[in-house]
Amino acid sequence: MNVTVAGRVEVTSRRFLAIALPATLAQMTTPVLGLVATGAIGRLGDAVLLGAVALGALLFDFAFWIFGSIRMGTAGLTAQALGRGERVELRAVLIRALLIAAAIGLALIVLHGPLADLAFLGMGASEGVRSAATVYFSIRILSAPFAIGNFAVLGWLVGIARTDIGLGLQILIAAVNAVATVALVLWWDFGIAGAAWANVLAEITGTAFGLIAAARLVGRDWRVPWRTVIDRVRLVETVAVNRDIMIRTALIMSVILFFTAQGARHDDVTLAANAVLYNIVMVSAFFLDGFSTAAEQICGQSVGAKDRAGFRRAVRLVLFWGFGFAAPATALLLVGGGPLIDLLSANEQVREVGRAFLPLAALTPLLGVAAFAYDGIYAGATWARDMRNMMIPAVALFFLAWWLTLPLGNSGLWLAYLAFIAGRGVFLALRLPALERGTFG
Repeated sequence: MNVTVAGRVEVTSRRFLAIALPATLAQMTTPVLGLVATGAIGRLGDAVLLGAVALGALLFDFAFWIFGSIRMGTAGLTAQALGRGERVELRAVLIRALLIAAAIGLALIVLHGPLADLAFLGMGASEGVRSAATVYFSIRILSAPFAIGNFAVLGWLVGIARTDIGLGLQILIAAVNAVATVALVLWWDFGIAGAAWANVLAEITGTAFGLIAAARLVGRDWRVPWRTVIDRVRLVETVAVNRDIMIRTALIMSVILFFTAQGARHDDVTLAANAVLYNIVMVSAFFLDGFSTAAEQICGQSVGAKDRAGFRRAVRLVLFWGFGFAAPATALLLVGGGPLIDLLSANEQVREVGRAFLPLAALTPLLGVAAFAYDGIYAGATWARDMRNMMIPAVALFFLAWWLTLPLGNSGLWLAYLAFIAGRGVFLALRLPALERGTFG
């Protein structure tokens, strides 16, 4: 972990890729969880069940990914503590994050009924889809403390530049989920409930091994004075960073929820086709997000070490490598997206609709890479308030684009989403110079 010398941070393509590539693979395992459930249920050939998994998983993602801010906030705070050389604070950051994760997870379990009812009320799906999605959501929410705890552990590992261990943990979670899903859904015929229980088991396993890995990294010197953990200044900083990133994430998820709801209002087939496309796109998006993760670590460490030159090099690297991979990702989706749609759904109508909108969905990596890049830069520097503020005009752009393209139906919906992700990158880029001056002087 000792990569800070005399206020300077090592910022090279070699180090950047050493962090980014394991993080890339680790990030890809997250949508793989959705792909496994979608694929297993999709093989049953029932569009209602496939739509229910999409709806239930989306509501789960909305609840959990809002609190996924803990990963980004923990990564930035950890990297800055590393840059300042504060070893005790490194451990304290993880403990605070885990305590917050446990509290939020338990609260979600207690409140999941009213939250699900409220969410389903505005989704516009059929009664069959809502009923099956409720079963899925009510089981999978039991993994809340563990899933959010895994965000905290992963963020801490990113902050100390141990994305290789993070990759191992994410692969473990994905593997347990895949095996359990196939067994419960396709072998033992537990249906949609089996897909949910498989995810609960996977998250519990990930948390257990994540804590073991963190303990081994810390070694014998794991103790942190309680007064350090509850230090008022640090607690206020932690809560503020996570709160603002949480609001920013909630805004993103509100757009995705609206996107899904509009698909549901067309019919179950369009809902299912959009779900298949979105899961495919998210694999490439999380692939590119690995570069964002590297930016979190290096930019955060540069801020902690007050190394302005290192920070600027990190910004250039994340943009260079991000765009370098975005174009091939889009090309790969255009070429290979059709067969993947066929693999994920046995329903011919879903396949046909999915292929019709694939060209628009395939543009997501290319138009969204800047948003991912600047997210990593901002998270590492803990410019959480500005991440939140710049999301507001991006959301406004989405709804304006949707309203203008209403006559185009589902094509207009995809165009609005593309405008949203492109706008995020533009607004964050415009704000960056002023924030850099304020941070480094």
